[in-house]
Amino acid sequence: MARYIFVTGGVVSSLGKGLSSASLAYLLQSRGFKVRLRKLDPYLNVDPGTMSPFQHGEVFVTDDGAETDLDLGHYERFSGISAKKTDNITTGKIYSDVLKKERKGEYLGKTVQVIPHITDRIKDFIKNDTSKEDFVICEIGGIVGDIESLPFVEAIRQFSNDVGKRNALFIHLTLVPYLKASDEIKTKPTQHSVKELRSLGIQPDIIICRSERAIPLEHRKKISLFCNVDIKNVIQTIDVKTIYEAPISFNRENLDKQVLEYFKLKTKKKVNLNPWKKITKITLNTKKSINIAIVGKYVDLKDAYKSLDEALTHGGINNNLKINLIRIDSEKLKISEIKRNLKDVSGILIPGGFGKRGTEGKIEAIKYARENKIPFFGICFGMQMAIIEFARNKLNLKKATSSEFGKGGIPIIGLISEWNKDGKLIKGTDKDLGGTMRLGLYEAKLKENSLIRSIYKSKSIQERHRHRYEVNINYKEDFEKKGMIFSGLSPDNKLPEIIELKNHPWFIAVQFHPEFKSRPLEPHPLFSSFIKAAKKYK
Repeated sequence: MARYIFVTGGVVSSLGKGLSSASLAYLLQSRGFKVRLRKLDPYLNVDPGTMSPFQHGEVFVTDDGAETDLDLGHYERFSGISAKKTDNITTGKIYSDVLKKERKGEYLGKTVQVIPHITDRIKDFIKNDTSKEDFVICEIGGIVGDIESLPFVEAIRQFSNDVGKRNALFIHLTLVPYLKASDEIKTKPTQHSVKELRSLGIQPDIIICRSERAIPLEHRKKISLFCNVDIKNVIQTIDVKTIYEAPISFNRENLDKQVLEYFKLKTKKKVNLNPWKKITKITLNTKKSINIAIVGKYVDLKDAYKSLDEALTHGGINNNLKINLIRIDSEKLKISEIKRNLKDVSGILIPGGFGKRGTEGKIEAIKYARENKIPFFGICFGMQMAIIEFARNKLNLKKATSSEFGKGGIPIIGLISEWNKDGKLIKGTDKDLGGTMRLGLYEAKLKENSLIRSIYKSKSIQERHRHRYEVNINYKEDFEKKGMIFSGLSPDNKLPEIIELKNHPWFIAVQFHPEFKSRPLEPHPLFSSFIKAAKKYK
């Protein structure tokens, strides 16, 4: 039977519940246990697919096509476990499921209530689709005390009783602030947060205390006393210089050891922290650096391109380089300022996105990269912009555009209405925005003697997609006559997946999102190759 670990947060959000959960997962895996990670989000959206990146950060996509919270990216990068649709759920999805059942009469005329119907659906999610896992780690989004998270907290309280106290562990992550004016560390916020949690029926078994500096033993004893938690289970996590130190830090504080002790389990293997020590050393000590420009419209919020930032860092680690990310707002990028903004960069990347806003700045940046032989990487929407730029400036189709931007012009990018996956025909729709895209893993065949084939060292690949619009295959010959190679196609040869340029040191654009599959211990080959090319440029 699986053991369940529930991770809640208190005081403030963004303390690192996802990173803590992912680090614990790695440590337990390293000790020989099978682990699964899950996220329960308290917002009413059915999924984050239609949410603004400025509000929510990036939307992470799984192999099986779920649009999920960005914390699942942390889970995958640290644990190496590919997440599924069944690993993320929201309040909106829970209520939607319950209301659909009510409309079908499946509750046999009973009054439908938060308890037991909503909480039962949450409990079903927690235990669903598990197979031989030793541990299931469930992170509860938001913080204790938020009205939105109350059904989740009640559900995990009930769940603990259902599976037995010795099969469920509660970890509470709180902030222990340092007040510079009085030179004091304060434990009171943690005490109040635990008091709030206990008022909801949950006594935390382990408290993780986030702080910018070391927490003295006397303060930890105070937390232990007032929060009714053994001093050994008051774990400090001091701000680290790089997130790759997190597994090392938690192991040093014996988090994994205390978890196993709680469940009365013996370790199967010794923890191997050497990979994390190696990449931490490279990240912190590497002197050489290069500048990579990310030209997009969500650059004001760092989390909007979280997986992308991480993947570029992974490429840097693989090349023993520090990557300085230069974030450029494409909406504010003027043609007259292109050279000044991009003169010191060694590579230019155009990320995914939606909508017309900021497209002209992206197109001009691509033109600059193409004409000046600067390594260029286009991802999803970035590939579509590269197609439009080439059509306008090399094919002389001045009105080349995407049907996403409205009527008029020559739509060399268009809305896809149907496509094949594993031999099955899938139909798209433009009625709803949520969940109507080409999502998840799709195969691409790679052209012989192409740069992309040499990078992947494979005839075909499987990568994750998230988009509604596709490049019009009917223009393929026109593009190839001018030096653009369609080096990756869908198995039925109908959908362009990858383009590259002749007579350019490194110009690749892809319709998928390779950043979702990059991990610090396994950098994605495209990012490693891009950074290698950028390293040669300067």
